[in-house]
Amino acid sequence: MTETTTGAAGAGARGAGPKAVRTTARRDRRSPLASIALHTTLVVASVVAVFPVLWVLLTSLKPASYATTTDFFKDTTLENYTGLLSDTPFLTWFGNSLVVAGFTTLIGVFTAATTGYAVSRFRFPGKRGLMWTLLITQMFPVAVLIVPIYNIMSGLGLLNRSAGLVLTYLTIAVPFCAWMMKGFFDTIPREIDESGQVDGLGPFGAFWRLILPLAKPGLAVTAFYSFITAWGEVAYASAFMVGDENLTLAGGLQKFVNQYGAQWGPMTAASVLIAVPAAIVFLFAQRHLVTGVSAGAVKG
Repeated sequence: MTETTTGAAGAGARGAGPKAVRTTARRDRRSPLASIALHTTLVVASVVAVFPVLWVLLTSLKPASYATTTDFFKDTTLENYTGLLSDTPFLTWFGNSLVVAGFTTLIGVFTAATTGYAVSRFRFPGKRGLMWTLLITQMFPVAVLIVPIYNIMSGLGLLNRSAGLVLTYLTIAVPFCAWMMKGFFDTIPREIDESGQVDGLGPFGAFWRLILPLAKPGLAVTAFYSFITAWGEVAYASAFMVGDENLTLAGGLQKFVNQYGAQWGPMTAASVLIAVPAAIVFLFAQRHLVTGVSAGAVKG
């Protein structure tokens, strides 16, 4: 009886196998109309995303007399770039932005990593309140925060100083990055910490020598987010910094726009040059970004 039942079940499974495969294949195969609609949507989305970037790049290569025309390839020139570098304090603004973004990235990564590790691994009074505080700070828009932060920086004597901007950007980057790193550390087995303690490492030694090398994807996301936060921010940089020698790129770009119009050539050339460091950072971090974001989102 058992052999008969087993044989019948096996025959039924063998008979249902090809049919199930064919059914799955039919479900996975899109109709021609659906395929056309999908590809059309992707093409339109790509054009919408690429066109502004392409327009900025081509406009930066046009002479001033053709800046607002559609003659993108007529009399191509580099005069906007040479004029930008020789006639404006662009390099000073560029250097100020690099200093601010660099320190924001370094301090932000270290602070977020240590905070995320502490919350992930240790129990201490106020742990839950700390994480809620980090989350709540992300809910306030710049328009609400800019005046209180301005008053704080003024009281500390940090207005018109790079250190003031760095501290301001850290209040933006660190809460999000600490949450991200906490989620990433939660995915690393605690047994690794325990093995380090068996070998004589303290908590910081285990963190520095064992855990941190495994957290490279999370650190890449943290570094990229911190850098972009400081590199492209406009509101705080415009409100806190005055004078060409102190401006960052965000404030410097506003020099090309006045009540009578805009200097499209220099402004688009500056925009292209501003995008280069961000693109370089992305190229170095991109292979870790997807892993870091997905791992950091596993546990919150």
